[in-house]
Amino acid sequence: MSPARRKAKRSAKHAPGRTPDSSVDLTRLLDLVGAFSRQTIAVIGDFVLDEFVSGEISRVSREAPVLILRHRRTESFPGGAANAANNLADLGARVLAVGVVGDDEGGRALLEYFRRKRVDVSRIQRVRDWVTATKTRFLAGWTHTTEQQVLRMDREPTGELPQRVQESLARKARQAARRAGAVLVSDYGFGGASPALVRGLRAKCITLDSRYRLLEYGGVGIKAATPNEPELEAAYHERIGTNTAKLEELGRKLLDDLGLSCLVVTRGKDGMAVFERDSETPPPMRHISIYGSDAPVDVTGAGDTVIAVFTLALAAGATCLEAAHLANYAGGIVVMKRRTATVTRAELESALRREATAQR
Repeated sequence: MSPARRKAKRSAKHAPGRTPDSSVDLTRLLDLVGAFSRQTIAVIGDFVLDEFVSGEISRVSREAPVLILRHRRTESFPGGAANAANNLADLGARVLAVGVVGDDEGGRALLEYFRRKRVDVSRIQRVRDWVTATKTRFLAGWTHTTEQQVLRMDREPTGELPQRVQESLARKARQAARRAGAVLVSDYGFGGASPALVRGLRAKCITLDSRYRLLEYGGVGIKAATPNEPELEAAYHERIGTNTAKLEELGRKLLDDLGLSCLVVTRGKDGMAVFERDSETPPPMRHISIYGSDAPVDVTGAGDTVIAVFTLALAAGATCLEAAHLANYAGGIVVMKRRTATVTRAELESALRREATAQR
């Protein structure tokens, strides 16, 4: 390796991280993070349990060409709307959680987890004959190697919630929305959130993360949404790829179709595209580069972290672009952790201070 390449490699190794935008006011972002603990956020949606089953590779089975794993451990974490709520709690916000879980082991695990964190679970209903959505990921590895995901098995509720449960859920959602500075809707398609439920809410700010039915939320009062690029493509049955003109076209279309004030499209290693409705017609598209490494350790649940920080920032008084920048920093931090992880207020503040120092 040449001296120049060795120097570049050393510089990259010791760099504080890739900054998304040197023109952003980091002092302002720090002030917003400082206000997180004074916010109350209602989280309405599908509460999921993320399970990780780790095993050491023992041998290949004689019965079939598959690996035999020697069980090491099983870990459980909040996923979906529960992960968004968990991030908000770790950022210091007061969380009003609204949803349903089954009267099963997964539901009990989620409720007990949040009780230990002193999160109010009085609005999460336990429903008999309902399955708590559970995503079980099987991880395999040798003794001294990094584990790799080899299989995922999902347990999901089928059918619709009973009418009485839907009515109770809507009532609890309205109560929480009235007490919150913002409402975060996390719709994974399991019945905990719906356009009809959101239509009945009265809130200052409602943000949306919908996996399968983005376009159904048009005209129900959503202020902002944070779909990833594949979700945007699926909504309009079009491919974006490297075509930024197509990204801009579909982003503007979704902004109009949902009646949004703000749209943030997450794009993995390509960062974020931000659309904010203002006096300009059509609204401009702004790009935010990723923060940190473009080689993530684990992206599980990163979208939940993004919408949690984005919503919390809006509640604290951030503009759409400021909220997107904070969410981008949070996303860059959380993808460097294993399993379904959260970002803390201290980690977010530390990242912003490092960037401020690097800029100076």
